[in-house]
Amino acid sequence: MRIFKKSVIAALSIIGILLVLVSCKTEISNGMGTNNSVRDTLSITILQTADIHGQLDTHPELFWENENVLFKNRGGLANIKTLFKMERQKNPNRTIIVDGGDLIQGSGYTALSEGKVMLELIKNMGYDVIIPGNWEVVYGKDVMIDVMQGYDTDVIAQNMYHEKSEELLFPAYSVKEIEGVRIGFMGINDPDVPVRQNPIFSKGIAFSGLTNVLKKQVDDLKVNEDLDVLFLVTHLGVFKQVELANNTISESVDYILGNDTHERVRKPIQGKFAKVTEPGAFGSFVGKLTLHFVDGILVDDDYELIDVDPEVFPADKEVQSLVDKAKAPYEEHLETVIGYTKTPIYRYLTVENPMDNMITDAARWKTGADISISNGFRFGNPIVPEDGKSAPITRANLWNLLPVNEKVKTGKATGKQIKDWLEKEMHNAFSQNPTERFGGWLVRFSGMKVNFNSQNERGNRISAITVNDEPMKDDKFYTISACVRPGDPIENLCRMANVKDVEVMDYTIHDVVEEYLKKNSPISPTLEGRAYCEYLGTYSFSTVPKTNYKFQ
Repeated sequence: MRIFKKSVIAALSIIGILLVLVSCKTEISNGMGTNNSVRDTLSITILQTADIHGQLDTHPELFWENENVLFKNRGGLANIKTLFKMERQKNPNRTIIVDGGDLIQGSGYTALSEGKVMLELIKNMGYDVIIPGNWEVVYGKDVMIDVMQGYDTDVIAQNMYHEKSEELLFPAYSVKEIEGVRIGFMGINDPDVPVRQNPIFSKGIAFSGLTNVLKKQVDDLKVNEDLDVLFLVTHLGVFKQVELANNTISESVDYILGNDTHERVRKPIQGKFAKVTEPGAFGSFVGKLTLHFVDGILVDDDYELIDVDPEVFPADKEVQSLVDKAKAPYEEHLETVIGYTKTPIYRYLTVENPMDNMITDAARWKTGADISISNGFRFGNPIVPEDGKSAPITRANLWNLLPVNEKVKTGKATGKQIKDWLEKEMHNAFSQNPTERFGGWLVRFSGMKVNFNSQNERGNRISAITVNDEPMKDDKFYTISACVRPGDPIENLCRMANVKDVEVMDYTIHDVVEEYLKKNSPISPTLEGRAYCEYLGTYSFSTVPKTNYKFQ
């Protein structure tokens, strides 16, 4: 009967269907609409969060407006819960809520509890579908499974397997039916997790990639489950998600709910086969996609990225009480002030950030290395001075900046080794081929300055490197510090192979930063041009090839 109905509707004039939809929208905008006011129109709401990274409370968030950096308070799980309630009230029994992963890592509260503070909180948020992200593995396979199963909702991942048995860790997909409309969600995590994260984190987990096997699974799901709409919920990063939307793997896909790179997509990016969204990070935003159906056929959609503004969405009392209870065992330790800053500390730019300048300066100060390195990522809520006063830096802030606390590692590498490594890291960040990217942000450093062109080919991006204000020499050895990556060979240092005279220190990077802040506060980290590309400029927030997307 469903197939016959679809065949008849498909034969109708699309103009007629759209006229019905326009009429429906007009009635609703005039205040006439309710769920039953227009007999032939059904609107279904999909809400999406992503990359919350253990952020429990409202916090400063960075915005780029009128060519300036500014900060506003956003987020908070209890505030998100209020937003969810309001949206469900607007469209009762027709709202589906999805999270795209990286819930249990990124804050001191999640790190010290190994993600367990999130279990009861997420159970009470009202999610319908959740996927694991690349950081869900941080405490090991068993902890990840225990926490995610405790959410008491659908957790899906098509490409994560028990390494020995080759059985899926979670079901591959979830199907929701609303008033006869069938909507499918398939979860896909980044197959490069064992490379991107410390290899030991994902021990015992196997990942499959974006292959023809996936395409068959996607096509079969659409047909066998008789789906009206199919979503891929992916934790791949915006570059690979846009590429996937243009790949024949997605021929049966309608939307890709993307996650991982913390991008704020305010208008879905249209690919050849599917539309791509990504709703920022840290719980600061919620994506809202509204699907409009006429007699079971999807005819239109609307999308907006909603700021989780605490003045608009005050904290839900029940969830806030759960947050306060979850934080209590760790709060005294984490909210201890360890230093002060006169300037805003943030990490959103693709090349250089005040946050990493502070961290790498601290490491070089402690180790005496020629060059200190910090991995490139987009963690850490801003720390913002107000009213001309220095802002306190707490241990909770430190965990936000450095969500994995490993020992410091030093070694020696030649100028040629360092240059070749940097060229590889630049390709990971700026390749015009999205499938060759990792993350999209350059590694950061102290003691070295680099001029480059992100648009050049692999191996030809760097034009000049200086170390301690002198040109780098290919055959000279330089001392380097970075952090241990458990599971890496001992001679590897921040993905640089064959480093000489490696030494693992008896202190961690948190120890270093706390000591540095104690002796040097108040600090004033700024942008210094440590790495500079004229094409990107000083304030480069995103580089998404072949799109008009801009970070806002």
